Amino acid sequence: MLARRPLLSPRPSHAWRAPVLLATVASLAFVAPVSGVLAQQKPPPSTFGQVVGNAVLCVDQIDNKAFYAYLLTAFGPAYKHEGGAYWFRTDANLWGAPITDVIVSDDTSPLVFMGVVADTTPEKLEPAIRSASGLRFNKLDNSAFPVRGSLPGSKIVYFRSKAKVYCAKYKPLPPAQTR
Repeated sequence: MLARRPLLSPRPSHAWRAPVLLATVASLAFVAPVSGVLAQQKPPPSTFGQVVGNAVLCVDQIDNKAFYAYLLTAFGPAYKHEGGAYWFRTDANLWGAPITDVIVSDDTSPLVFMGVVADTTPEKLEPAIRSASGLRFNKLDNSAFPVRGSLPGSKIVYFRSKAKVYCAKYKPLPPAQTR
Protein backbone atom coordinates (compact mmCIF):
# COMPACT_ATOMS: atom_id res chain seq x y z
CA MET A 1 0.00 0.00 0.00
CA LEU A 2 1.25 3.45 -0.92
CA ALA A 3 1.89 5.97 1.76
CA ARG A 4 -0.14 9.12 1.37
CA ARG A 5 1.59 12.47 1.48
CA PRO A 6 0.14 14.93 3.87
CA LEU A 7 -1.56 17.89 2.22
CA LEU A 8 0.42 20.29 4.34
CA SER A 9 4.14 19.76 4.11
CA PRO A 10 6.24 20.51 7.20
CA ARG A 11 8.77 22.46 5.07
CA PRO A 12 7.68 25.56 3.18
CA SER A 13 6.96 24.71 -0.47
CA HIS A 14 7.91 28.19 -1.66
CA ALA A 15 11.54 27.82 -0.55
CA TRP A 16 12.59 26.18 -3.84
CA ARG A 17 10.37 28.36 -6.04
CA ALA A 18 12.24 31.66 -5.73
CA PRO A 19 15.58 30.47 -7.21
CA VAL A 20 13.81 28.48 -9.95
CA LEU A 21 11.57 31.43 -10.78
CA LEU A 22 14.54 33.82 -10.96
CA ALA A 23 16.46 31.43 -13.22
CA THR A 24 13.44 31.05 -15.52
CA VAL A 25 12.88 34.79 -15.78
CA ALA A 26 16.59 35.39 -16.43
CA SER A 27 16.64 32.79 -19.22
CA LEU A 28 13.52 34.27 -20.80
CA ALA A 29 15.24 37.65 -20.98
CA PHE A 30 17.53 36.20 -23.64
CA VAL A 31 14.75 34.39 -25.53
CA ALA A 32 11.81 36.80 -25.45
CA PRO A 33 12.81 40.46 -25.66
CA VAL A 34 10.69 42.74 -23.55
CA SER A 35 10.64 45.50 -26.16
CA GLY A 36 9.04 43.26 -28.77
CA VAL A 37 11.45 44.49 -31.47
CA LEU A 38 12.33 40.94 -32.44
CA ALA A 39 8.83 39.65 -31.83
CA GLN A 40 6.98 37.88 -34.60
CA GLN A 41 5.31 40.28 -37.04
CA LYS A 42 1.57 40.13 -37.55
CA PRO A 43 0.56 38.95 -41.02
CA PRO A 44 -0.82 41.77 -43.16
CA PRO A 45 -4.61 42.06 -43.44
CA SER A 46 -6.23 40.74 -46.63
CA THR A 47 -7.04 44.35 -47.60
CA PHE A 48 -3.39 45.47 -47.45
CA GLY A 49 -2.74 45.38 -51.21
CA GLN A 50 -5.85 47.31 -52.10
CA VAL A 51 -5.76 49.85 -49.27
CA VAL A 52 -2.03 50.59 -49.05
CA GLY A 53 -1.21 49.84 -52.69
CA ASN A 54 -3.84 52.25 -54.02
CA ALA A 55 -2.82 54.96 -51.55
CA VAL A 56 0.88 54.91 -52.43
CA LEU A 57 0.03 54.93 -56.16
CA CYS A 58 -2.13 58.06 -55.62
CA VAL A 59 -5.24 56.36 -56.97
CA ASP A 60 -7.03 56.73 -53.65
CA GLN A 61 -7.51 59.50 -51.10
CA ILE A 62 -4.91 59.93 -48.40
CA ASP A 63 -6.17 60.61 -44.90
CA ASN A 64 -3.16 60.18 -42.64
CA LYS A 65 -5.25 59.77 -39.50
CA ALA A 66 -7.29 56.95 -41.05
CA PHE A 67 -4.18 55.24 -42.42
CA TYR A 68 -2.40 55.57 -39.09
CA ALA A 69 -5.35 53.85 -37.38
CA TYR A 70 -5.39 51.12 -40.08
CA LEU A 71 -1.65 50.45 -39.70
CA LEU A 72 -1.82 50.55 -35.90
CA THR A 73 -4.57 47.93 -35.95
CA ALA A 74 -2.84 45.82 -38.61
CA PHE A 75 0.76 45.89 -37.35
CA GLY A 76 0.78 47.32 -33.84
CA PRO A 77 2.58 50.50 -32.76
CA ALA A 78 4.98 52.27 -35.10
CA TYR A 79 8.58 51.26 -34.48
CA LYS A 80 9.85 54.79 -35.05
CA HIS A 81 8.62 58.34 -35.53
CA GLU A 82 11.00 60.51 -37.52
CA GLY A 83 11.08 62.73 -40.57
CA GLY A 84 7.46 63.75 -40.11
CA ALA A 85 6.27 60.16 -40.37
CA TYR A 86 5.32 57.09 -38.40
CA TRP A 87 7.19 53.97 -39.56
CA PHE A 88 5.54 50.56 -39.34
CA ARG A 89 7.46 47.33 -39.93
CA THR A 90 5.64 44.78 -42.04
CA ASP A 91 6.07 41.41 -43.64
CA ALA A 92 3.83 42.03 -46.66
CA ASN A 93 4.08 41.92 -50.44
CA LEU A 94 2.93 44.42 -53.06
CA TRP A 95 3.34 43.94 -56.79
CA GLY A 96 5.34 40.77 -56.11
CA ALA A 97 7.94 42.63 -54.01
CA PRO A 98 8.52 42.24 -50.27
CA ILE A 99 7.53 45.37 -48.35
CA THR A 100 9.65 46.01 -45.25
CA ASP A 101 8.19 49.31 -44.03
CA VAL A 102 5.05 51.40 -44.40
CA ILE A 103 5.21 55.11 -43.61
CA VAL A 104 2.41 57.57 -42.98
CA SER A 105 2.74 61.27 -42.31
CA ASP A 106 2.13 62.91 -38.98
CA ASP A 107 0.60 66.39 -38.73
CA THR A 108 3.88 68.35 -38.67
CA SER A 109 4.24 68.56 -42.45
CA PRO A 110 2.26 70.69 -44.92
CA LEU A 111 1.88 67.44 -46.91
CA VAL A 112 -0.03 64.26 -46.22
CA PHE A 113 1.83 61.25 -47.51
CA MET A 114 1.84 57.50 -47.50
CA GLY A 115 4.71 55.31 -48.65
CA VAL A 116 6.21 51.85 -48.67
CA VAL A 117 9.78 50.61 -48.74
CA ALA A 118 10.25 47.60 -51.01
CA ASP A 119 13.18 45.24 -50.74
CA THR A 120 14.10 45.67 -54.41
CA THR A 121 15.41 48.41 -56.67
CA PRO A 122 13.30 51.01 -58.49
CA GLU A 123 14.44 49.50 -61.81
CA LYS A 124 12.86 46.16 -60.86
CA LEU A 125 9.84 47.56 -59.04
CA GLU A 126 8.61 49.91 -61.78
CA PRO A 127 7.84 47.14 -64.34
CA ALA A 128 6.21 45.04 -61.60
CA ILE A 129 3.87 47.92 -60.70
CA ARG A 130 3.11 48.56 -64.39
CA SER A 131 2.22 44.91 -65.03
CA ALA A 132 0.05 44.69 -61.90
CA SER A 133 -1.74 48.04 -62.13
CA GLY A 134 -1.15 49.40 -65.63
CA LEU A 135 0.34 52.55 -64.13
CA ARG A 136 3.33 53.95 -66.03
CA PHE A 137 6.24 55.77 -64.43
CA ASN A 138 8.52 58.14 -66.34
CA LYS A 139 12.01 59.21 -65.31
CA LEU A 140 11.75 62.81 -64.12
CA ASP A 141 15.50 63.52 -64.29
CA ASN A 142 18.66 62.13 -65.84
CA SER A 143 20.62 61.55 -62.63
CA ALA A 144 22.30 58.29 -61.67
CA PHE A 145 19.31 57.59 -59.38
CA PRO A 146 16.36 59.15 -61.22
CA VAL A 147 13.03 59.90 -59.59
CA ARG A 148 10.23 58.11 -61.41
CA GLY A 149 6.79 59.73 -61.45
CA SER A 150 3.31 58.62 -62.50
CA LEU A 151 0.49 60.70 -63.91
CA PRO A 152 -1.57 60.49 -60.68
CA GLY A 153 1.47 61.81 -58.77
CA SER A 154 3.12 58.81 -57.11
CA LYS A 155 6.90 58.58 -57.09
CA ILE A 156 9.45 55.78 -57.00
CA VAL A 157 12.82 56.76 -55.53
CA TYR A 158 15.88 55.07 -54.10
CA PHE A 159 15.89 54.60 -50.33
CA ARG A 160 19.45 53.46 -49.65
CA SER A 161 19.63 50.30 -51.80
CA LYS A 162 15.86 49.75 -51.77
CA ALA A 163 12.91 51.34 -53.54
CA LYS A 164 10.46 53.70 -51.87
CA VAL A 165 7.06 54.30 -53.47
CA TYR A 166 5.02 57.17 -52.08
CA CYS A 167 2.19 59.57 -52.70
CA ALA A 168 2.37 63.06 -51.21
CA LYS A 169 -0.31 65.72 -51.49
CA TYR A 170 -0.91 69.08 -49.88
CA LYS A 171 -3.26 68.96 -46.94
CA PRO A 172 -6.76 70.01 -47.79
CA LEU A 173 -7.83 73.34 -46.38
CA PRO A 174 -10.16 73.17 -43.43
CA PRO A 175 -13.77 74.14 -44.12
CA ALA A 176 -14.30 77.90 -44.29
CA GLN A 177 -15.73 79.47 -41.14
CA THR A 178 -18.97 81.34 -41.73
CA ARG A 179 -19.86 84.16 -39.42
